[in-house]
Amino acid sequence: MFMHNKRLQYTVRVAATDPGLANLLLEQFGGPQGELAAAMRYFTQAVGEEDPGRKDMLFDIATEELSHLEIIGSIVAMLNRGAKGELAEAVDRQAELYRKLNGAGNDSHVTQVLYGGGPALTNSGGVPWSAAYIDTIGEPTADLRSNIAAEARAKLIYERLINVTDDPGVREALGFLMTREVSHQKSFEKALYSISPNFPPGKLPPVPEYASVYYKMSQGAETVAAAWNSGHGLGIRAGEPAVDGGDGGASVSLEPSQLAALQAMAKRLTSDPTSDPKTGAELGEGPPPSVDGAIESSSPTER
Repeated sequence: MFMHNKRLQYTVRVAATDPGLANLLLEQFGGPQGELAAAMRYFTQAVGEEDPGRKDMLFDIATEELSHLEIIGSIVAMLNRGAKGELAEAVDRQAELYRKLNGAGNDSHVTQVLYGGGPALTNSGGVPWSAAYIDTIGEPTADLRSNIAAEARAKLIYERLINVTDDPGVREALGFLMTREVSHQKSFEKALYSISPNFPPGKLPPVPEYASVYYKMSQGAETVAAAWNSGHGLGIRAGEPAVDGGDGGASVSLEPSQLAALQAMAKRLTSDPTSDPKTGAELGEGPPPSVDGAIESSSPTER
């Protein structure tokens, strides 16, 4: 059960309206790294979680992400508040209002004209939020790693948003949200390493002869030896064809009737390697250019 508290988790103080900044902040409202995506990712994981401790953690963080969604939405609404009234009441002449909406290179018409200045479940480019952003797979050792990466990406987006505004109140609120992403990463890391063993994800063991090999798949200069290709538990090897010792081909067992049908089809569609027919494209070509760039002349019969 959810109950709404009318007070925000963090106080929103916006010094001046800025529709362009509001539009950028939609990235964390309805974007792939945003708060709604995070809340839905952790909420759905919590519902299916069997471990009571992890279930509590996921529900708590999912609920906090919803409170962060409210903070971001409130900032967007405050940044749009002045223009919202001006647009609704047509207090400016058309040209002046258009200049305000599109000034300084921003695309604030997304939030102003389409959504009346309120926060929309889109990213900053106007793309609607999608459940496809949720990459939960139902295995905690995989999902927790994905959660850690999601929090890292969100932290970076907040950092970039802080860098594009000089509004002290907005910067403080975004700094709080950015910092909470770091805290959530810590919780997810702790939860992951409380599962032992936690790698590799899933139950089935990897095939031993391939599990600790780094295949060098590039040609040319020598590969730089480093921990990720030849460190503890890894050995580097050229990515030659058929590492399993086979012939590198593909085969399948067919029923006699399937084989007969396949052979009949292959025979019917066999290409003649000696044939060089003139095609429609060639018939439409002009004469080839001469060496010095001049067009060679030719008689109609030569063409």
